[in-house]
Amino acid sequence: MSPKVIQFRLGIGACIVAAFLTFIGIPNWVSSPSNVQNIVLAPTFWPYVLTAMTGLAGLGLILVAGHASQDDEGEDEEDASGNPWLRLAALAAIMIATMFALPRIGMVWTTMVVFALTAFLFRTRHPVTALICAVTIPLALYAFFAHVAGVAIPQGNYVRLP
Repeated sequence: MSPKVIQFRLGIGACIVAAFLTFIGIPNWVSSPSNVQNIVLAPTFWPYVLTAMTGLAGLGLILVAGHASQDDEGEDEEDASGNPWLRLAALAAIMIATMFALPRIGMVWTTMVVFALTAFLFRTRHPVTALICAVTIPLALYAFFAHVAGVAIPQGNYVRLP
């Protein structure tokens, strides 16, 4: 099966999931009080944002797969060096290490390390961008939830953020 066909099918799947969550999942299974003053703090806001992003990603996959040229159809997939079972085992080790690291160093520091390790495990083409995202995304989310939304983020026993 060609990568474009896989991309198209993933796009269709993402759009179906987004439609299901928008019309059935979130309205029926995410309860939200009607008196929430700040929309960003409403329990349904972030599920709808993630659902919209999933739908947009699905549409993007469909559009990119639809614009495949005839030359792209005959290309072989790039040689994925490395044993896929070894990568799966490494990913399992990262998950187990995450479980043990969360209570010790906290959610923010753990997610920084896990993001970076996972990016390099799957051989990202953009290592500098991956490192920047590994540091800035958890810190930005911590700053928002801890200081704007007033939601406590799990801190570690050894390292604490302000």
